[in-house]
Amino acid sequence: MKYFLKTAYLLIVIVFLVQCSKEFTLPENLVVKDFVWKGLNAYYLHQDKIVDLSDRRFSSDRELNAYLSSFTDYNTLFSDLLITSDVKSSLVEEYNNLTITEPRTGFLNGLEFGVFKEQDSDTVIAYAIDILPVSYAASQTISRGDYFHAIVNINNDTIRLREDNYEDLLLNYKQDTLKLVKTNYDGENLILVNETIALVKKNYVYQTAHLEKIFIEGGEKIGYLMYNNNFSKYAINTLNETFLNFKNEAINELILDLRYNIGGGSFVNDITNLASIITGQYTNEVFIKEQWNSKAQPWFEANQPDSLLTKFPAKLNAQTDFNSLNLTDVYIILNGANFSGSSAIELLINSLNPYITVHIIGTNTTGNNTAAITLYNSTDYNFPLKNETHTVALQPIVLSLLNKKDQTYENGFAPNITLCFNEDVLNLGTLGERTEPILDRVLEAITFGNSITNAACNPNNYKFLYNSIETQKEFDNGMFIEQNLPNTN
Repeated sequence: MKYFLKTAYLLIVIVFLVQCSKEFTLPENLVVKDFVWKGLNAYYLHQDKIVDLSDRRFSSDRELNAYLSSFTDYNTLFSDLLITSDVKSSLVEEYNNLTITEPRTGFLNGLEFGVFKEQDSDTVIAYAIDILPVSYAASQTISRGDYFHAIVNINNDTIRLREDNYEDLLLNYKQDTLKLVKTNYDGENLILVNETIALVKKNYVYQTAHLEKIFIEGGEKIGYLMYNNNFSKYAINTLNETFLNFKNEAINELILDLRYNIGGGSFVNDITNLASIITGQYTNEVFIKEQWNSKAQPWFEANQPDSLLTKFPAKLNAQTDFNSLNLTDVYIILNGANFSGSSAIELLINSLNPYITVHIIGTNTTGNNTAAITLYNSTDYNFPLKNETHTVALQPIVLSLLNKKDQTYENGFAPNITLCFNEDVLNLGTLGERTEPILDRVLEAITFGNSITNAACNPNNYKFLYNSIETQKEFDNGMFIEQNLPNTN
């Protein structure tokens, strides 16, 4: 009898354990969905604003699994768990594609151009914005401010630009050579000239520094750098070499011209390095403070308080010193659409503000004051122990960025010198020269403490149709951090 009771008891225990095992076994079809929910529950910055991410939302794994099963796919689940205004957080289908190929290259003819249309007229005109150095276009008789009203096609026919054909003629042409027909333009009349420019596409490697120059104005030695590349580690490291000339010349003011910069976001460490090149006198001072969600912040404060701070580093890397300028003022001509800046530059401005005077030239910035991190499906969300059954990663925004004085910038920054949304196509001037209106205004501000007032913006009411530089700009997916996360199990 005792043997029977023991056997029965053992069977009950086994059945109970099997039932528990079944309850807590994660079905294969829910692996990614489970990762999505738990990753956002742990680290999403707005976790406390999403009801379905609450720690009290589900009383058991069975309830959670039922919820996850109600979504047709993990992308829909991910989107449903974000606040409606969040356009930065993303889900990556293939994390092996996150590596960026550098340096930046292209297959192009070297002409950066825009297209505009006259008001109340069918006249469409293309104009040269810039000529890339060491490109095919740089060897031709074409320069910034030149106008074109037609192309010569493969059949040797001259075809005028129109609003409904300029894309096919200037962008989607199938022939090897683009033949542009020059014209003169005074704002009212096209004055035809007998000149055609032939441009051929070639492989091209973009230079890190597009243009550098030193001005001596009013006793000030002013460095001017037009920087068109992105804000990747490779580009910033290369930029350090460019600054050596400025350092050797002992400049005391810097104009950082980003108007044609294609960068958007970046890694926090790379922008910290850029700040150290501009300054250099604040080694080991706080550059950035991190503010995580209400769950993660207390843990970091108690266990890893130093990980919440990013400080000005002493060196670019173990082998390389910064070519620091030790400046107290920097003038930044903003990048972004309509000179509205980007996430990387907003971070640079905010974090430098406690230390030096940052003069902003452009329009109001947007206020991208958050940063994301890449989460992998592992016990600690780090890469080494990731689940090998899929290649999905999450890049949710996880923290707000503050400077040394706990100041952030969700409302953006107002410019010190306001620019029009578009450059004056009738008065572009020469880049790097005082004939160029924007540079002239900044030099005026440095020398005399004020700048020339904006002329009326777009007085001819041109309709701006296209800008080749705008199409190259990276999507601004915000700032990213690299940080080891704790094991949450």
